[in-house]
Amino acid sequence: MINSRAGQRRAYDEFSLVLDPDVYEPLPDDWLIGITDVVSSTAAIRSGRYEDVNYAGASIIAALGNAWGSFDFPFVFRGDGAAFALPAKGIMAATSALRDVAGFAKADLHLDLRVGLVAVSEVRTNGHDVKIARYAASESATYAMFAGGGLKWAEQQIKKGRFLVKPGRYAMKPDLTGLSCDWAPFPSQRGKILSLLVEPGDHVRPEVFAALAKRVLAVFDAAPRGSHPLSGITAMARGNAKHVDAQRWSEVASNSDFRKFDDGLRLTLDCTEEEIDSVEAILIAARARGEIDFGLHRQSHALMTCLVPSGRPDSHLHFLDGMGGGYAKAAEMMEEGALAEMVRPLAL
Repeated sequence: MINSRAGQRRAYDEFSLVLDPDVYEPLPDDWLIGITDVVSSTAAIRSGRYEDVNYAGASIIAALGNAWGSFDFPFVFRGDGAAFALPAKGIMAATSALRDVAGFAKADLHLDLRVGLVAVSEVRTNGHDVKIARYAASESATYAMFAGGGLKWAEQQIKKGRFLVKPGRYAMKPDLTGLSCDWAPFPSQRGKILSLLVEPGDHVRPEVFAALAKRVLAVFDAAPRGSHPLSGITAMARGNAKHVDAQRWSEVASNSDFRKFDDGLRLTLDCTEEEIDSVEAILIAARARGEIDFGLHRQSHALMTCLVPSGRPDSHLHFLDGMGGGYAKAAEMMEEGALAEMVRPLAL
């Protein structure tokens, strides 16, 4: 879903097309970027709290949509957090929702959720941009894709303590209507559930990164169902001994966000070990050339957090992550890989 002011161009129904930098258009200067992430999420995941981390990560999307009265704004689920964009008139709704979800995460989930808000104009002043495109995962589910490096920069600044939204004295419990975790974990059918993050290097041209991303994607797209991590037949609802009917499940699977572009590739896939090894070799070579940073993590199951907007059940959205660490672990491995590349010349 995406706000009409944030992009009048068509939604692309082929994911490889949103890797093309030319399909993105800039957000207005006065728009706001919101970022959330669970502090020390990998420690929470190691203790088995995968679902709590994902629920906290998706909570701002539900809370803001319910407060704003519409889910027609750009957002992206990132596993242990989320990012969104909203016009300037939404500053009160955004600030309040951020404070409320941080309070909820602390009180109910015992997680520290870092939240921040920064103007697009501030992002551009610091040499980055925030652009969006639309990807139609199905006829009823359209996701925003982000490019320009602005989200990455904003996240880095917020982690440094800038642009933080401080807790309010009287935080309200956020309205998380429609947000749920109704499905049992999904086992890999082909070998491993892969969580993959690939980001361009600081001075790499968008066209170069797009070509590399398409090369990576081609490996996974050649597999059955494009390496979709959800079974194409049916699934088990949590606490229910019966499988859902095939038609309903097909709609759920089609509306999931297993592929997205968020200042880089962010993928949750069901792969063979050979496919993962093939892609890893491509990425290691690209990282050695200084073109990218990447992190990948293998695990046995995927998790899904669902959002069914109130009054619009046909617009149900399904956020995917890996159960054994997912995007948070992949991000940790990306940081370790980048550090190793910096240290290696010193060792030589």
